[in-house]
Amino acid sequence: MKYLKKSILEVSRFIQSGEVRAADIVTESINQIEKHNRKLNAFVTLADDALKKAEEIDRKIKKKEKVGPLAGIPIGIKDMFCTQGMRTTACSNIFGEFKPTYSATVVERLDAAGAINMGKLNCDEFAMGSSNEHSRFGRVDNPWKTGYVPGGSSGGSAAAVASRMVLGATGTDTGGSIRQPAAFCGLVGIRPTYGRVSRYGIVAYASSLDQAGPFATTVKDCALMLQSISGFDEKDSTSSKEAVPSWAENINSNLKNTTIGMPKEYFSDELNPAIRKVVERAIYVLKGLGAKIKEVSLPSTKFAVPVYYLIATSEASSNLARYDGIRFGHRIQSKEIDDLYKKSRGEGFGSEVKRRIMLGTFALSSGYYDAYFKKAGQVRRMILNDFQKAFLQCDAIICPVTTTPAFKIGERIEDPVKMYYNDIFTTPVNLAGVPGISVPGGLTEDGLPVGVQLIANHFQEQTLFNIAQALEENLKIEKRMPDGI
Repeated sequence: MKYLKKSILEVSRFIQSGEVRAADIVTESINQIEKHNRKLNAFVTLADDALKKAEEIDRKIKKKEKVGPLAGIPIGIKDMFCTQGMRTTACSNIFGEFKPTYSATVVERLDAAGAINMGKLNCDEFAMGSSNEHSRFGRVDNPWKTGYVPGGSSGGSAAAVASRMVLGATGTDTGGSIRQPAAFCGLVGIRPTYGRVSRYGIVAYASSLDQAGPFATTVKDCALMLQSISGFDEKDSTSSKEAVPSWAENINSNLKNTTIGMPKEYFSDELNPAIRKVVERAIYVLKGLGAKIKEVSLPSTKFAVPVYYLIATSEASSNLARYDGIRFGHRIQSKEIDDLYKKSRGEGFGSEVKRRIMLGTFALSSGYYDAYFKKAGQVRRMILNDFQKAFLQCDAIICPVTTTPAFKIGERIEDPVKMYYNDIFTTPVNLAGVPGISVPGGLTEDGLPVGVQLIANHFQEQTLFNIAQALEENLKIEKRMPDGI
């Protein structure tokens, strides 16, 4: 492997100068997938036209025709994104072998930018999970240490980039599903402001929380990918008309006039020592670069996980009602309509999805709506207010991504509550609709990656990229890639 260890920006310069053929990069990606996917289980569907598309990019470059900023770059697409003519399942049996007749806006924009889709990536079924153990295709292993989870729900995306099968990947983040896998796999992953990226063509989990974003190995690569997929989309009424800046080109790691908030609620005595050590080192580095560190308070943090799971499961129970065994996907044969519905959904959905559908249905049921869903919405507003008050005092917030480093496969599968509480540092971002990024902070003594989370106000992704770039340049992490890659 020669080129996939480099950044997207480096490889892009090689391709666009004609120094390296896009077809050679894609061939290297195919070889890397063949080498590692059997062990990691990151890809669930492989594209059959990747090499053909790369050769077309090479022809355009040879003719000096204009190509996109991601021309020839091999990427992976999370199986939550519709891809025209390519199997899309949300890693659920309910979809069967469904092949959409259209592509998600994110997929279309990456294609327009010249990126080469190498295939669809494993995830927790319907993006419901924090460990990528809930998939019809089986679990995904962490490339840094097999037998450990890569994070969820976008575990396949993180594992594919960390093992350099591809240079970038898409993910979705409803409660931390980009940032947590990025932290567990030593990558950069951003969940942009709600509305920054179109949700059209993405299988819905919780519509007021879902947001797509990229994984990459460097901050600038992540910024470049986000530029390519952001912007208003008339097919998505929740997408924003806010202008999309040139984040990658505008990154400025000079932090002299930057104030960074440190939320006291995120640094309690219960915080895992390995996580604390990495985050505190990042804070020390930022201080040394001239940033001002200020303690702030986010008092409603303790309510974030229960509020998130009330809202997310309620929206999920509504969104997943459409998968009924009638229109497409898994369907049992029965002459009784009630029996058809029950058995098709019973066989089609996995245990975690059923659990969340039942939780959400209960929260929305007559007599309980006001006590649960309505109350959760009110507390959600309190969480947003906490962030707005904090951002009056600082430009960004620094905190952990997760409560622990990557844990062993099977360790929390039987204890959903323990699994859910791993999301306590990520769910507030989704509830408030603000952007958050995970950037590699270092390794534990066991050699597992630890991420540092940065949070900014709405549409302030540039601030996140600037601080993240400063950390990338100055943390001096010696090991940024798993062994054997």
